[in-house]
Amino acid sequence: MCDYNFMDNNFNLAKIIKPIEKILLGVIAVLTVIAVLQEIYSIYINGKVQLADLLLLFIYTEVLGMIGIFYVSNKIPITLPLFIAMTAIARLIILQGKGMDPIILIYEAGAILIIAVACLVIRYKPKNSYVYQSEDENTSATLVHNKINKK
Repeated sequence: MCDYNFMDNNFNLAKIIKPIEKILLGVIAVLTVIAVLQEIYSIYINGKVQLADLLLLFIYTEVLGMIGIFYVSNKIPITLPLFIAMTAIARLIILQGKGMDPIILIYEAGAILIIAVACLVIRYKPKNSYVYQSEDENTSATLVHNKINKK
């Protein structure tokens, strides 16, 4: 039988998950820096820089930025992964070259357009429409209370 009562205030699962989350993000940051160094070394060995290489470095930069923002605010703005996705699809289009099927290019460009529209929708959503992992419990409670009262 389990001695832990998950509803008990003394046992807070977030106290276990938060440090693990921070450690994993630290590991991701270190591995991203290693990947950047490997890519720079690859560019040096090849003797030329291609657009696909720059886009990959940009993706790595965005990943590091996303990790940095999370360490500062404990939140990841949803638009950052969307920007990374758009850049990754653009890089894929470049890597596939001119020999690819035109319909695939249309699908991939359409995916970039859909992600861009999603970024716009997220950017112009009402500010207090969603509360997620707020460090300030009073602000969270007030926002949730106001949202319930509006219904």
